[in-house]
Amino acid sequence: MSTTAAARKRGKPASGPGAAAGAGKRRRKADSAGDRGKSKGGGKMNEEISSDSESESLAPKRTEEEEEEEEELEETAQEKKLRLAKLYLEQLRQQEEEKAEARAFEEDQVAGRLKEDVVSVEGRTLSAQIQAPAPTDIRVLRGHQLSITCLVITPDDLAIFSAAKDCTIIKWSVESGRKLHVIPRAKKGAEGQLTGHSSHILCMAISSDGKYLASGDRSKLILIWEAQSCQHLYTFTGHRDAVSGLAFRKGTHQLYSTSYDRSVKVWNVAENSYVETLFGHQDAVAALDALSRECCVTAGGRDGTVRVWKIPEESQLVFYGHQGSIDCIHLINEEHMVSGADDGSVALWGLSKKRPLALQREAHGLHGEPGLEQPFWVSSVAALLNTDLVATGSHNSCVRLWQCGEGFRRLDPLCDIPLVGFINSLKFSSSGDFLVAGVGQEHRLGRWWRIKEARNSVCIIQLRRIPAPPVSGS
Repeated sequence: MSTTAAARKRGKPASGPGAAAGAGKRRRKADSAGDRGKSKGGGKMNEEISSDSESESLAPKRTEEEEEEEEELEETAQEKKLRLAKLYLEQLRQQEEEKAEARAFEEDQVAGRLKEDVVSVEGRTLSAQIQAPAPTDIRVLRGHQLSITCLVITPDDLAIFSAAKDCTIIKWSVESGRKLHVIPRAKKGAEGQLTGHSSHILCMAISSDGKYLASGDRSKLILIWEAQSCQHLYTFTGHRDAVSGLAFRKGTHQLYSTSYDRSVKVWNVAENSYVETLFGHQDAVAALDALSRECCVTAGGRDGTVRVWKIPEESQLVFYGHQGSIDCIHLINEEHMVSGADDGSVALWGLSKKRPLALQREAHGLHGEPGLEQPFWVSSVAALLNTDLVATGSHNSCVRLWQCGEGFRRLDPLCDIPLVGFINSLKFSSSGDFLVAGVGQEHRLGRWWRIKEARNSVCIIQLRRIPAPPVSGS
């Protein structure tokens, strides 16, 4: 009997190459049998364990480091050189991109500061030239049955679109004051599609090239129209509550919308497509505005915040300052904005500071019995682009013009324009030659009060400038 066989009989480990081979065979058989047992029993176990269970650790797995070491052992020296070279080039590319982004950011900051300097100089000159309008400078256009809620002026200053609680949109001629077109309340079209609004229209916007008009209502719908012919083109759906704000990004057909559902949505009107949705507000959003940058600003209503949304980064800046519900907002330039609230305050903001640069409380005065006075709500604000001229509206029988002080750190009253009723919307013409007010018997967002003597109308207010003194000859 060989020593190997004797060792097997006694149960002792055998020595020699033959023994090693035999043991290796038996070990491999045992391992394969164990694997088969695991696979048979593992089917039922995998059905019961969720993807985040720690039981997966029962099955030994190779770590990523071990796999990378194996790959490194398998690759040749030439392949390793090539891989490291690619990695180095990728690092260089990322560094160059970061440097380019930093340079672009610095250039934007410098450009913003230069714009602020130019605006502060030009704005002072313009506001000093404005005369208080006389009653004969106000033209009243009547056509809506219920309160005006919003309006826009075409970029060429030739026409005005107004919308109201009567669910209609009217296009007016600025020169003659006549109706150019009326979009009536919704009715079924030939294909069963709605060709108008069936509920209160709360907001409108027109593209900077004057091609598209957008309107939003309490029925969660955004309707897109061809501005020239007033023909209905598309209907955007997706908001879960009333659409309260619309704005086109200047120079594009990108549309921003906001709603009582607390979201901001981005659309591409030219391609009839939805882009994305952003969230952040804690209550119904009341208003929205935008200019040339790929961002928009919103008034958060009762959540008490103003927010700047950076669309590419999908981020937001949050501003605090008002004590009440912020119901209206308007951009003065790319760096500053103005907002109004139901606590009677008007605020000037700089995008680089989280608190107002200037805050004017009781901007339209107080009303009520002695000892129980309440401020007049600020229901609308407007600003003449890239100047220091601001207009605000309430229901205290006037529109008030303001001058932004040096560095937008002060708000000084210029004059009052008598108008009876709720001033639900204000817009300056692109040229600054006139201001348009949408007047109603009721507030655009509700029916808390009713001013019976008011007339539901569109008012065109001519803005005259003080003649410049003659320049004396040398």
